[in-house]
Amino acid sequence: MSYYSEMLTEGLQFQDFCACEFAKIGIPITNFSSKKYQMEKGENLQGYEFKFDRSFRKTGNLWIELKERADVKREYINSGICRNDNTMFYVMGDYGGVYLMQKTVLRVMRKQYKEIENTMKTSIGYLLPISKAVEVFNYIEFKND
Repeated sequence: MSYYSEMLTEGLQFQDFCACEFAKIGIPITNFSSKKYQMEKGENLQGYEFKFDRSFRKTGNLWIELKERADVKREYINSGICRNDNTMFYVMGDYGGVYLMQKTVLRVMRKQYKEIENTMKTSIGYLLPISKAVEVFNYIEFKND
């Protein structure tokens, strides 16, 4: 399995987990499963995009994606906060909890941080320090059932 496919599978599982957790607090999420609707509409009708960041607790940063590509031989395309879709909120974190971040605020904050390419050369983004995320955004802790 390629790195891109592995990350996609991991992300979709996290998205499903978050949909279940959000339902517990009264926020139903209707995720689109087809690429067509995801590309045309967004990840779901409600305007939430779920991002799994397995290493933010260790690194102290959240990876805010701007561009992506499935293969290093391809050109980068706008994604993450630069994708034009219905996304209003980026919900980013891990199975312990997530930060609820407004896309418009992340776009403004982008100017404060250096754009970098990830080590796999599949994504360009910036690192948002957790210390800043705590100041600006709400954190939702998940209770382990």
